[in-house]
Amino acid sequence: MPSLSRRASVRPRALRASAALAALALLVTGCVAGKQATPVSDGGPTHSSELPANFDALLPDGLDPAFREYYAQQVTWDACIGGSLECATVSIPVSWRDASLGSASLEVVRSPALGERTGSILVNPGGPGGSGVDFIETAVGLVSRDVRQEYDLVSFDPRGVGRSTPVECVDDDVLDRMTQADHDLRTEEGRASFAAEQKTFADGCLERTGTLLGNVDTASAAHDMDLLRVLVRDEQLHYLGYSYGTQLGAAYAGQFPDKVGRLVLDAAVDITQTSDEASLGQAKGFELALRNYVTACQAGPQCPLTGDVDSGLQQIHDLTERALANPLPTDDDARPLTRNLAFYGIAVALYSDDSWPYLTAALRLALVDGDGTGLLQLADMYNDRKPDGTFGANSFSAFRAVGCADSRGSTDLATMEAERLKILEVAPTLGESFAFGGLVCADWPTPVVEIDYDISAKGAAPIVVIGTTGDPATPYESAEALAGTLESATLLTWEGEGHTAYGRSNSCIKEAVDAYFLEGTVPAEGLVC
Repeated sequence: MPSLSRRASVRPRALRASAALAALALLVTGCVAGKQATPVSDGGPTHSSELPANFDALLPDGLDPAFREYYAQQVTWDACIGGSLECATVSIPVSWRDASLGSASLEVVRSPALGERTGSILVNPGGPGGSGVDFIETAVGLVSRDVRQEYDLVSFDPRGVGRSTPVECVDDDVLDRMTQADHDLRTEEGRASFAAEQKTFADGCLERTGTLLGNVDTASAAHDMDLLRVLVRDEQLHYLGYSYGTQLGAAYAGQFPDKVGRLVLDAAVDITQTSDEASLGQAKGFELALRNYVTACQAGPQCPLTGDVDSGLQQIHDLTERALANPLPTDDDARPLTRNLAFYGIAVALYSDDSWPYLTAALRLALVDGDGTGLLQLADMYNDRKPDGTFGANSFSAFRAVGCADSRGSTDLATMEAERLKILEVAPTLGESFAFGGLVCADWPTPVVEIDYDISAKGAAPIVVIGTTGDPATPYESAEALAGTLESATLLTWEGEGHTAYGRSNSCIKEAVDAYFLEGTVPAEGLVC
């Protein structure tokens, strides 16, 4: 699901949110019975005794011989998730920079081609922290039948995520308190309490995760994708990445431009932005989406937002400020609606206009009856919190770990305050929740992993970037920027609301993407659907 940030400074979350709300249920429900994440180990993978004749040609140029054994490993696929899919556990090095640090695991799943297989399409749902294993059944529904006729769909839990060797940080009760807690970062006291909370979390991540914590960066996860390409015996990587998955795909193209096949990057991230710039852009995107929602709400029945659009936005702002001062009661006496929960309850419903009626119902309950139950339920969907207080996966921890490995916001107070004022100019309704993002990673125990490849992916085959004009989490400007950064990219535009396009928009997008996957036909430059 793409993200808003968890102090929205880190990058988009996974695709799960928008579709989850459309059905009023979590999008991803599949599980691998009996599978447990493999811990970091000193041993390497099991070698395959039957390497294909073209094995050496499949390998990337310049591969360190110390990692060759990972590309040569034996992979066993077993029936899983109701028997219609196949799962495997793959060994990866903890670090692609230092083979001596041992190995970890990736959990991989595939849906075999319906007809004669011509290759595989690797799929990522977003995040960082989104589970590709959980996402696979949804992916089968998003990708057209014509494409599935020829391609296996392959997905995976990226390093640090879910059933792969996971990032682990704190117990669920601590995480529950973190997702509820309000810190008024406009005050010195609020900043101090938030910073202390973040340090406790970061220290827990290092203690429980160890060496892997410093190696869950996007570039390393993209290198894992090249390993998967060879293990499924494809000469080039064909890929469908949503949201943060576009950043992952761009990182692949930058590192392995000669191995790029057909890459579709939907709901694109601007990989040139700093964390502070990303927070500003995302705040602006959510403000636009919220304005579009209020406009539609006021044109329909039973909208609790009175007056004009600006008045409606002000009422939402005032509601969140009241929740900060006096959390609203809910149907759970132990869990009143704080501003933090109200923010996520509102924002998650903006991932798809199919979800707008649920937001209207929740706002009506809060504004008319003073009851925060509806917004609490929406926030729990975003956070993947179950009624018993446990969380469905480690997406929160992985989201934070990957984000802090990739980039950091400024921690200078004067700079953060100046950025806050910029945010409030473009996002007066919910902008406070995007400010002071530099505090999130301020005490992170591992360093940022610097990019050491050409982000323009010079020499790569044609790449398709998709942007949606009303996307809140990865604003359309981000898609324009990514298409401009990648040398071989073409921008495809959907004039619509919500997050992502392929599989949830219209026939124009579907036909353009299908023609690209099936025939290699790149959409016409400037095509708007």
